[in-house]
Amino acid sequence: MPKTDVVVVGAGQAGLSSAYHLRSSGLDFAVLDADRAPGGAWQHRWPTLRMATVHGIFDLPGMHFTPPPPDEPAAEALPAYFADFEREFGIHVQRPVAVTAVRDAGDGQLLVETDKGTWTTRALINATGTWTRPFVPYYPGQETFRGRQLHTAHYRGPAEFAGKRVVVVGGGTSAVQLLVEIADVAASTTWVTRRPPVFRDEPFTPDHGREVVATVDARVRAGLPPGSIISAGALAWTPQLREARERGLLVRRPMFDRIVPDGVRWSDGAAQDADVILWCTGFRPALDHLAPLRLRGPRGGIVADGTRVVADPRIHLVGYGPSASTVGANRAGRAAVRELRALLAAPADPHGVAA
Repeated sequence: MPKTDVVVVGAGQAGLSSAYHLRSSGLDFAVLDADRAPGGAWQHRWPTLRMATVHGIFDLPGMHFTPPPPDEPAAEALPAYFADFEREFGIHVQRPVAVTAVRDAGDGQLLVETDKGTWTTRALINATGTWTRPFVPYYPGQETFRGRQLHTAHYRGPAEFAGKRVVVVGGGTSAVQLLVEIADVAASTTWVTRRPPVFRDEPFTPDHGREVVATVDARVRAGLPPGSIISAGALAWTPQLREARERGLLVRRPMFDRIVPDGVRWSDGAAQDADVILWCTGFRPALDHLAPLRLRGPRGGIVADGTRVVADPRIHLVGYGPSASTVGANRAGRAAVRELRALLAAPADPHGVAA
């Protein structure tokens, strides 16, 4: 049974940032990742997502990200950057290793159970993100729909929607991006959201970013499910969306009340026939493997002070809640390592050698 000071679960931006800072912490550590290759969730993004339309990418610590051509697929550019980062700093990621459960060993240690065996560790940094937990809300009649239902996570490009009547559900960036793509080939598109979308004309500023992060942070500190950084903000008027507005594609309808075999219906009797319902309804944190530790509070979330879980300071959540952004994950990785080093009172390693 391998033993170490810290296990990092996940090797996306949050996990790699944490590993970078662990290298010089004096702590032994292991990085476990369920994917077969570097790149975190980026390697699973739809092929038509280009660098020109992704949200701003913040550098991993110690390595500048040189923006590739705007038309390069994000699912190629970002994984290549992550792989270069792992090689440059000698970060050994053990993959594919799927963590199935984390338990208290009863002697101050944690047991990290995986499909490749069990690790014993003094602390854990969880950086599993949300991509593996797509969320689809339930609406009456959903099981009767004769067409196809899929989530953003399973979208592979607009071609499969050619000639189809498509209902796109969701008010976030992914929803409007996919709506615009699909509209070029679909017989019709209908956009529905629970709340009227908010578009922002002025540029996003650091002050606005801090306000959004503070909103999510307040939820986490109160023990509520965090929501997402994106949902707490607004949609930016990109050139692509301005063109879509001129084409009449961004006509939003309120959320339907039920699903019927051939489409969706509203309470006022309005109806929309559909062949496909595309749920762009976000994700939930991938934390099921932490369930044996009973970290969730009565309000449905895990109370955290920064990245540290209040109920168990051995556990840090990086890339969760207020740190669920590229810049936030970097800062959170550094903060988590600093706190764990103090907690474990490990002597500094003058060589900064990683486990």
